[in-house]
Amino acid sequence: MNHLFNRVAVAAIAVAFAGEAMATEWNVSLWGKRRAFTEHVEKLAELVSAKTNGEFTLNISYGGLSKNKENLDGISIGAFEMAQFCAGYHRDKNPTITVLELPFLGVANLKEEVAVARAVYAHPAVQADLARWDAKLLMTSPMPQYNIVGTGDPRATLESMKGMRVRATGGIGKAFKAIGAVPTSVTATETYNALESGVVDTVAFAQHAHLAFRTIDKAEWWTENLNPGTVNCPVVVNTDAYAALSDSERAALDGSVDEAIAHYVANYEVL
Repeated sequence: MNHLFNRVAVAAIAVAFAGEAMATEWNVSLWGKRRAFTEHVEKLAELVSAKTNGEFTLNISYGGLSKNKENLDGISIGAFEMAQFCAGYHRDKNPTITVLELPFLGVANLKEEVAVARAVYAHPAVQADLARWDAKLLMTSPMPQYNIVGTGDPRATLESMKGMRVRATGGIGKAFKAIGAVPTSVTATETYNALESGVVDTVAFAQHAHLAFRTIDKAEWWTENLNPGTVNCPVVVNTDAYAALSDSERAALDGSVDEAIAHYVANYEVL
């Protein structure tokens, strides 16, 4: 009887460990803090967990896994399974998606931003470009047109922007450079200190970032209709991790993207 009990106990433990082994946990590398810019990832985690009864979870880290400029590198070596990055942080590593950061594209709203990004992400050349880093494009992080805040005298004309030290990346930075400004590509998390210390005197951000990174607190003036463009910041997954998902897990992930993006856009529109 004791032998039978022991066999049953061992079998129960084995089943328990097997159940634990079947659960899938992904680490997700973001930066800063939870804000409008990350709400689609937060929603995605919520939806995926709900659809899989907690068997597939996304563990979101804000800066604990990697620096924002190193997220694509982390994906390429499998340091984590999902990450967000901005194309302008390393244009040479993802040249094809920098087309979305060209200035004055005329994209009117976030829904158009999503549609344009999806069309670009679906192009075979873009997918091959990101595949060099073992990265699969999952969804975009649509952002509205940028505007600038600054210190000192307002820059009300193009002429007055000559010599302006502006935090701006990608195509926006090139546009400012073309009129004589001096673009600087400090990261979002470094920008407040750069503005406070005088490394830059103006900052180009989307609305949520001026609020989240408190540049508006240091501003003496700002623009509301400059609209020089925006940056493109995709959410990507490691291709090996994606391939290792079960069919149901993959369906839960892919099937949650549209709802996550819709939540992001709706949340942004009430800011």
